[in-house]
Amino acid sequence: MANLFIKQAKMYVETRPSYPTEFIEFIASKTLGRHLAWDAGTGNGQAAFSLAKIFKDVVATDTSEQQLSLAPNLPNIRYQQTPPTMSIDELERHVASESTVDLVTIAQALHWFDHPIFYEQVKRVLKKPNGVIAGWCYSEPEVNDAMDAVYSRVYKESAPYWAPQRKFVDYRYRTIDFPFEPVEGEDHTGPFQFEATRSMDLESYFTYIRSWSAYQTAGSKGVELLKEDVVKDFERAWGDDRTSQKIVRFPIYLRIGRVERNRVKKESSRASEFVSK
Repeated sequence: MANLFIKQAKMYVETRPSYPTEFIEFIASKTLGRHLAWDAGTGNGQAAFSLAKIFKDVVATDTSEQQLSLAPNLPNIRYQQTPPTMSIDELERHVASESTVDLVTIAQALHWFDHPIFYEQVKRVLKKPNGVIAGWCYSEPEVNDAMDAVYSRVYKESAPYWAPQRKFVDYRYRTIDFPFEPVEGEDHTGPFQFEATRSMDLESYFTYIRSWSAYQTAGSKGVELLKEDVVKDFERAWGDDRTSQKIVRFPIYLRIGRVERNRVKKESSRASEFVSK
């Protein structure tokens, strides 16, 4: 995944939404402890920055050194570049020891991961039985009906240039594998819907589109998604001067759960069998 985002790392920082306080607080409210959080696939550290205001320590990992170089520095965040797949030794060296993490978050990245391998790592480092995992994505930005209609056309045209994993985002994470139990107070693991916002002018909005991996892929094949006629359609839909600011809304879809109680029982049973032998 590292090479996928090298070209657009700075554009991510400039245009991707920050997460609202109530969203991060909802996630944190489902944890029993607030000592250590692991933000996997942290990118430029947007989620890690928010978590650092609530948790004593945050370890934020990503495969992309360039993305990490653009992340905000706070004394209680430790950024770590990791290989796409970690061994147990690497997991404990780069992230945390077994059963020491209160919360694992994956912001707009869970669809890229090798789920069986990653979930086993999550289940290893999370505290049991109440460690929490939260993964979320955000979907198409919303401005107004006219803008959204033009955006929908561009997004449809971009379809051949997205990686197959993008379908999980298109389905709002409803179809993504998520083998965890509901957290306290909830009867399912989601998706739960929230909303992030960002103030943008039209050029920033275009920069957001240019930050797509699909935009980069299309460009490498000689296809320009923001053609002149499309830009003019966006300008008409914007309705004001290109430099005027508008609130752009990003719907967020959250899957949240905790380590299965049955897993804890099975691990205890295996430990008892081992001692009895």
